[in-house]
Amino acid sequence: MKILLVSSSGGHFQAIQKLETFWGKHECCWVTFKTSSSENILEKGEKKVYWAYSPTNRNFKNLIRNLGLAWYVINEESPDLVLSTGAGVAVPFIILAKLKGIQTAFIESFTRVKELSLSARLVLPFLDGLYVQWEQLKVKYPQSKLIRL
Repeated sequence: MKILLVSSSGGHFQAIQKLETFWGKHECCWVTFKTSSSENILEKGEKKVYWAYSPTNRNFKNLIRNLGLAWYVINEESPDLVLSTGAGVAVPFIILAKLKGIQTAFIESFTRVKELSLSARLVLPFLDGLYVQWEQLKVKYPQSKLIRL
């Protein structure tokens, strides 16, 4: 299986790294923001990476740029699964992937205890799998699955 891993930097990037026991068994490529830590981790490991445009919050120009990047990457890589831990950069990738018939999954941040993030709410109709880390969210969103990272 080929997996496209999509995440913002910081905690979202760290969360997706914690899932290496899953994605490490598969062919993967990455979409994230170019920071010193992400660059060190991804380029040292010779992983295929596409650098997304930042910031994404309330930035229409970068939304359009990331939509174009999503179109390019999804067509170039033809992943079987798009897996994201958020945040805003995930939105164009998950929507386009689902429209192309590709499986999609979103793992909500550990910091989201009572309500889904805006990114998760935006992509919810396009998800094959929603994973939350708190029982309160599992109860509120019964279609979700509980996961502990």
